[in-house]
Amino acid sequence: MVEFATPSENQAEVILIGCGCPLRGMGWYHAVQMLGNECPSAKLCHIVEPWFLGGGADGPGGPEFAEFQKKSEEEHGVQFHKSVADLPPVAEGVKRLALISGRTVDNPRLLTEAIAAGCSVVYLEKPGAPTVAELEAMKKEAADANVAICMGYNKNVCKYVRKAREFAASTPGSHVTFVSNNTYEPTAASLGECFERNAEGMLKNMAIHELALLASFYDVSVDNIESVEADKDFSSMQTLAGPSGKEWTDFDKIKFTIKTKTGKEVSVQADRCGGDTSYAMVSDADGIELFRHSMPDEEDKANVSVLEVKYPGAMPYFFSQDPDYITVKERVAKLCATGEEAKEIATIDIAIAALSVAEYLTPVLREKLGSENAGSSKVEGVVATDPAKVASQ
Repeated sequence: MVEFATPSENQAEVILIGCGCPLRGMGWYHAVQMLGNECPSAKLCHIVEPWFLGGGADGPGGPEFAEFQKKSEEEHGVQFHKSVADLPPVAEGVKRLALISGRTVDNPRLLTEAIAAGCSVVYLEKPGAPTVAELEAMKKEAADANVAICMGYNKNVCKYVRKAREFAASTPGSHVTFVSNNTYEPTAASLGECFERNAEGMLKNMAIHELALLASFYDVSVDNIESVEADKDFSSMQTLAGPSGKEWTDFDKIKFTIKTKTGKEVSVQADRCGGDTSYAMVSDADGIELFRHSMPDEEDKANVSVLEVKYPGAMPYFFSQDPDYITVKERVAKLCATGEEAKEIATIDIAIAALSVAEYLTPVLREKLGSENAGSSKVEGVVATDPAKVASQ
């Protein structure tokens, strides 16, 4: 067994809080990137995993986690803990960074614990907290402790976002649409599990990245929204039973356009079953597509092929966004280790704006789609606005 992992000069000591199941948990993918030395300013030294080191040890994913733990301890000297309170004190001269990748509902408590554990910077996975009020309280708590919070909104640094914005800026009268897709099966069982596991809803979960883009680059805030238009032909809202048997109502796909009081207009399209390619599209005033850049693009696809071999069975979106996860972690770790500005990384103010917009939009879009859903087909307790979905259930 190697010695315990320690950061070198100009590295942050990283505490990963919430690893999750290997091949499925976002925290696990953060871990393997850092253990592979893909973020030079980040040294993963500790992993806090309450579930798989507690009640989940013998359940699904438990054996896989135990194998990952053994390998990480033996080959990399990573220390594992059941709680943040079990962490050792920060060594003199060390800059400690918490990467919180647990359940959204636990984030306010985990932030408090990370601050108490001596972390000077916190990387918080989206959306940060279940509600705006909690995010605002977290912002104050961190500011009072002189702790910086950076958000894991990796699409802020994505190549396809940058290229679409650049093209639109050089094309007067153009319109940008950000399209986010995922790879769930279009069945009641698959979407029901998705709805239950992401109970905060699509706009606070899958599409929150796009709302962060709108807040970061298009001045979108609740106070600055002039109008919201839903694309009823594309959008679908369903009520589905999750694995627990409880029913959940959410969008399985949604498209909308926001106009701001300051004269900007931008669209978002999200589809749980749309595939593994997300993109940004620029169109002219008549809706004719002028430009599109996808994630992954051809360069990214070569990297995806390598990662598919390296981590067979892992969540596909890990691979397509792999370079962006590295960029965000490296910039946040460098901020912690050296104080260098984390350029283009979303702040907690952006997180508050994005979550505020999500909370505002959810009932607005549900109401706009409500009349359509009222007349839709019902199959085994499922509301389906798309005839193709009825056939697939």
